Amino acid sequence: MIYHFANCSIDAERHEFLRDKESVHVEPQVFELLRALVHKQGRLVTKDDLVETVWHGLNVSDATISARINAARKAVGDNGKDQAIIKTIHGLGFQLIADVTTDQKETSQVRVLDPVGTQTIRFAQSSHNTKIAFAKSGTGPPLVRVGHWLSHLELDWQSSVWRPLLEALGSKHTLYRYDQRGTGLSSRDLDGADLDAFVADMKAVADASKLDKFPIFAASQAVPVAIRFAEQYPERVSGLVLYGGYAQGRALRAKSPDDVDEDIVLGLIKAGWGKADSPFVNAFSSLFMPDATVEQMDSFVRMQTETVTPPNAARLRQIIDRFSVIDILPSISAPTLVIHANCDAVQPSQQGRIIASEIPNAKYVSLDSRNHVPLPQEDSWTRLIDETHGFLESLNV
Repeated sequence: MIYHFANCSIDAERHEFLRDKESVHVEPQVFELLRALVHKQGRLVTKDDLVETVWHGLNVSDATISARINAARKAVGDNGKDQAIIKTIHGLGFQLIADVTTDQKETSQVRVLDPVGTQTIRFAQSSHNTKIAFAKSGTGPPLVRVGHWLSHLELDWQSSVWRPLLEALGSKHTLYRYDQRGTGLSSRDLDGADLDAFVADMKAVADASKLDKFPIFAASQAVPVAIRFAEQYPERVSGLVLYGGYAQGRALRAKSPDDVDEDIVLGLIKAGWGKADSPFVNAFSSLFMPDATVEQMDSFVRMQTETVTPPNAARLRQIIDRFSVIDILPSISAPTLVIHANCDAVQPSQQGRIIASEIPNAKYVSLDSRNHVPLPQEDSWTRLIDETHGFLESLNV
């Protein structure tokens, strides 16, 4: 179904928004918001309707909804003062006041799949005879998302925690991501696993994908991997987006009041990993995202317990807690954006500030959040995505 209104149209099947017959990029949540408005064809769309349709019932703030409404108005050429297309009905909701017409596509047409909504999984050969599973999705210039703590290409694709981020990154780029060794669909053997081995995994994926030069999105433990890769292969890195990372692993840095002790983390893993409804695994997961919904927490726990064995979970934490790249930060030449939640309990924000202060000309963005894992219902989510897209666009990639 194609909806036409004012000088705009929405192709619901191809997930495409056009203005003056030109394709205009909008974030996935903004697209769903516009689709909800045109589907009602002038009838009131309440905030509860939007929460159910756009955020799938998640508890989101009025500020988050307002931010998406403002983005939708910008996309259609409207604004909050004139409200010529999208009208705010104070205390009730919103209304598309432009006339809407529809076109039904011919049934004989071949259906074009949404490139953001599909993924292709392949395997690359890395060091120590390790097979690394990687996926390709989205559309546009390449972007490599470095494998991090306990990913699973198939489960992440269905996760209420990770799918929104994958859609956002894949909305403007062809996204390449992979399961790190020891987890997910990759080889589960961790023999020989160290920082250089994880760098080799990233290189194997880039080589198998025939990527010569590309920007990198890295989060948490993937940050030191990305930094080491950029130091070893500067000619291949066009830019770095580093979220919630660290320069020195937990086992190497001086203890601070806002840092979680390694023994606590390992204790929670050893006490309950792989056990259904374990309070220890739930407590461990709560460190990563204390503001998660029940659905998000269940998804996160399931993904973790199904993607790695209990011994590998503990061993992997010990390995990554000993990563250190602090000595090579001044040698990084790629443009760099560092983003960190100001109340992150897993990796303290001080680590983000160290990275940003030591990498030449790096930009630092502080998010008002206590979640190590970014959650789409948070107000900080919009800034994370906007800052990331803006930075990548500035690279002209």
